Amino acid sequence: MTQTNKIALVTGGSRGLGKDMALNLAQKGNHVIITYNSQQGAAQEVVKAIEQLGVKAAALQLNTADVKSFDQFLNDLKGILKSTFNADRFHYLVNNAGTGIHQSFAETTEAQFDELLNIHFKGVFFLTQKALPIIADGGAIVNVSSGLARFSTPGYSAYAAMKGGIEVLTRYMAKELGARGIRANIIAPGAIETDFSGGAVRDNAQLNAAIASQTALGRVGLPEDIGSVVAFLCSDDAHWVTAQRLEASGGMFL
Repeated sequence: MTQTNKIALVTGGSRGLGKDMALNLAQKGNHVIITYNSQQGAAQEVVKAIEQLGVKAAALQLNTADVKSFDQFLNDLKGILKSTFNADRFHYLVNNAGTGIHQSFAETTEAQFDELLNIHFKGVFFLTQKALPIIADGGAIVNVSSGLARFSTPGYSAYAAMKGGIEVLTRYMAKELGARGIRANIIAPGAIETDFSGGAVRDNAQLNAAIASQTALGRVGLPEDIGSVVAFLCSDDAHWVTAQRLEASGGMFL
């Protein structure tokens, strides 16, 4: 079933997984708003690509680690909804923005911990909370976890712990927002060829091959393996799916 006339907000939509999520949502007939942290030019290219699919699009700057900036961001978002989409609500929130830090548990600094906490947990918690008044009843929230919350790979203790927290939080969102018909689910990608964590999976052939050998489908993931899953969760086809963790890893480390 193709969605029409719905509006999706994808954080971190200027590149990587977020870009592919935004394009897949647009292909389903949704209008799309993306956020970017610093790459305005890349964000505008994504907006153009979305518009070429026959739907409306916009980009807004947002640092998801800066909770104090969220009130202003929500005001800007309300303005864009009105001026570009003639709307006062949006339907789908995809909390995708993130960063990766590869550091052993023993050597992780408080500054690194706080950066991951603010982006991957605190930012998601309060951005979603503050956006609730303008998320349409019957809408959906998709949070992003990681395969690293299921299996353990040295160097990701802080990152994976934040993702584990988001998985629990997603179930609470589903429980507490269900009365409004708002669904909340979480997608957990496996290793993907992007610039995440310095592009190690993409650029290190030995690491890439090692991961592929431990993946049931025999290769490392690509950004286009993830966006369509998010688009499904943000559609009427998933109307009876909530509080679920959907791992899209090709069967990594089974």
